[in-house]
Amino acid sequence: MSETAHRPVARRAFVLGAAATAGTAALAGPLSGTARAAAFGWSDDGSNYVVDTGANLVFKVSKTNGDLTSLVHRGVEYQGYGGKNSHIESGLGPSGVTLTRSGSTILISVTYGTLRHYYAARSGEANIYLWTHKADTSVPATRFILRVKQGLFPNDEPDSYTYAPTAVEASDVFAKSDGQTRSKHYSRLRVKDYDHIGWTTGGVGLWIVRSNHEKASGGPFYRSLLRHRSADGGGLYEILHYGQNQTEPERFGLQGPYVIALTDGGAPSPALYHANLTTPWADSLGLAGYTGAGGRGRVAGVGITGRDTAHPYTVGLANPNAQYWGPARASDGYFSLTGVLPGTYTLTVHKDELAVYTTSVTVTAGTTTTLNTLAIPASNDPSEATAIWRINDWTGTPAGFKNADLMTYAHPSDVRAAPWTGNVVIGSGTETSGFPCYLWKDVNSGITVYFRLTAAQAAAAHTLRIGVTTAYANGRPQVVVNDTWTSAVPSPPAQPSTRSLTNGSYRGNNHTFTYSVPASAWLTDPNAYNTLKINVVSGSGTTSYLSAGTSIDAIDLLA
Repeated sequence: MSETAHRPVARRAFVLGAAATAGTAALAGPLSGTARAAAFGWSDDGSNYVVDTGANLVFKVSKTNGDLTSLVHRGVEYQGYGGKNSHIESGLGPSGVTLTRSGSTILISVTYGTLRHYYAARSGEANIYLWTHKADTSVPATRFILRVKQGLFPNDEPDSYTYAPTAVEASDVFAKSDGQTRSKHYSRLRVKDYDHIGWTTGGVGLWIVRSNHEKASGGPFYRSLLRHRSADGGGLYEILHYGQNQTEPERFGLQGPYVIALTDGGAPSPALYHANLTTPWADSLGLAGYTGAGGRGRVAGVGITGRDTAHPYTVGLANPNAQYWGPARASDGYFSLTGVLPGTYTLTVHKDELAVYTTSVTVTAGTTTTLNTLAIPASNDPSEATAIWRINDWTGTPAGFKNADLMTYAHPSDVRAAPWTGNVVIGSGTETSGFPCYLWKDVNSGITVYFRLTAAQAAAAHTLRIGVTTAYANGRPQVVVNDTWTSAVPSPPAQPSTRSLTNGSYRGNNHTFTYSVPASAWLTDPNAYNTLKINVVSGSGTTSYLSAGTSIDAIDLLA
């Protein structure tokens, strides 16, 4: 869990309404029975259904279009900025909106064409449970955005979106006066890295607890919008499907629950997290596409051999209908994936983010599919190949290269970025840290690697490998050895067609380019430095950081 996703914030002084500051005996986890504002129930004000959870949380849902129009906690209104409500995508049109109550649960159902959206409240909880069912592409519903009033929470997150004087790219990347860049895209976190996102004053916390993303796309390493700041407020997101730098087709069906949670300033209760949340009380609500725990199965693996224990391993399941993932235990590779919809899946074992093993597994409702020990062949991990030299380890990420960490929360033009140029010398000890994580046709094409070969090595042909994690505008590497031998231009692998390198994501489709370099290309003097020049080629892209480019995983010359 990233610290930035949930750490208490109490470093700035600011003013909240008296009702908010007075109610400090609030929620311990999701329940708040110690400080109930009123009895659990609902009313109709003519325009909205008004729900009081009995836990100092009152919210309103429009009877016209299903927008969340009000979110009042301890007398303070949190919903809204710029005259906008909270809603699916940018808001639905006229919709059918109904309310039902069953014991301690109130459900509001929104119908807009084939889309179904739901809000549920439970007696004594300062939470709103949400589900969204998208059946097809007729509605471009990709997110729920919770819009929050300006000034209620400090803007101290380094990845927060802040309107700044200079637009760097499109209308969503900006530069502050000090040269630092901000964008709503710069989340730092992959989906697997967080359970919840939000803000806290130290006395009040407002969060969105994410769903299990079984109907989302992109897998465990996908990065997308989490939150943003603007001049008149902020937003928290649950991204159901996002097309930017997307590696998979959209999935359809019921996504949720995801939860709007109010707390006394701490993180929401772990009982709400996607890995632990069970909702048997929702079994009888009649949600479109709903499958309860009894209709789901489990996959458990005894262990995984052939791992490099210096790296974490993640096991994922995916088919056109659903996706799941979880960690493999560091000691032996044991894993367990629960709450899986029935079906046949491709199981993938990832070393960091690099796929090193795949198989097929079938899941049946109500049972556990147990897999014997999975053995990763050495040939599946490119790090196992004997190399004359290697720059970076093969992990499916650019981690370790120059500027790699910064690029998950900043634009390449950011003042904090080290120069994107700079050649490297094998044996210097700075080969990886000195090599830029991204290469662009218009920025730093032609980066050169210097290396020596023994007489025996220079007498033989060798295979050069360059691993990439994504590419923009079909950027791919063409190499020149000693200014005398030039490789053919390789074919571009399938990659997302949208922006990637400039909006905080290196995650695409991992691909390895191989080049057979003949012995005649090498220098025969063992004291002389051979040169490997890496150019980025493509007929697409524009200029600067939007010219054709690629993200580097590793480079090596095999023995």
